[in-house]
Amino acid sequence: MNRTQLIEQIKTKKTFLCVGLDPDVDKMPEHLLDYKFPIYEFNRAIIDATAHYCVGFKPNNAFYEAYGLTGIEALEKTIHYIKVNYPNHFVIADAKRGDIGNTSTMYAKAFFNRLHADAITVAPYMGSDSVKPFLQFENKWAIVLGLTSNEGSADFQQQNINGKDFYLNVIETCAKWGTPDNMMFVAGATKAQMFEEIRKIIPNHFLLVPGVGAQGGSLQEVCKYGLTKDIGLLVNSSRAIIYASNGKDFAEKAAEEAKKMAEEMKQFF
Repeated sequence: MNRTQLIEQIKTKKTFLCVGLDPDVDKMPEHLLDYKFPIYEFNRAIIDATAHYCVGFKPNNAFYEAYGLTGIEALEKTIHYIKVNYPNHFVIADAKRGDIGNTSTMYAKAFFNRLHADAITVAPYMGSDSVKPFLQFENKWAIVLGLTSNEGSADFQQQNINGKDFYLNVIETCAKWGTPDNMMFVAGATKAQMFEEIRKIIPNHFLLVPGVGAQGGSLQEVCKYGLTKDIGLLVNSSRAIIYASNGKDFAEKAAEEAKKMAEEMKQFF
């Protein structure tokens, strides 16, 4: 999916919600455990229930890899289901890959050519050769970790080096390797006020924003400091939506939570 198509979907649907697909068997409704692929069945129900209220889905690889081959197959089936049934939705593989050039190239082939994701999250710590291979695929995106929402982000990202916070240096450098058409940045909702400085460096790039909902981030704050003329935001919510209930009504409750967020987003159009 290219930038024009993504913006069109956002403006047509009047939502910039991305639903995180982080399936944990221990938190799923018990009746799903009778299926051969309970993770896939859980995801399929969540996707069908929330697709109307979002423009993207973000499966987090850790929640699939933890279950071995069965989990990986469930991931592949999940992305295939989205692509077949909701082809206009943006699919982010939240894999946080980043390695030397030839390894990054193989990661890119795995997620773009094999799994058919539209984007992948990338860790830039190893430098340009850990990011650039992901930018060589047409209509695919690298989403670089910039300023994350977790408490530990202060350990490195927010360290002041020569008068400038390290995360700003990372974003400024990485932005030179790609364009607003093939690169986004992760910026956590719990650090929303810092978006003002980020936007001075990358006024036109999309930001993938986790942390609204269960982690306590504010949608109002995120939009106050991060919104652009093209919206420029994909706000992700995982636990607050997909685990709104662990009963047989889990999909219905997920839809209600997604609808609430989508309704709140309409004021920004």
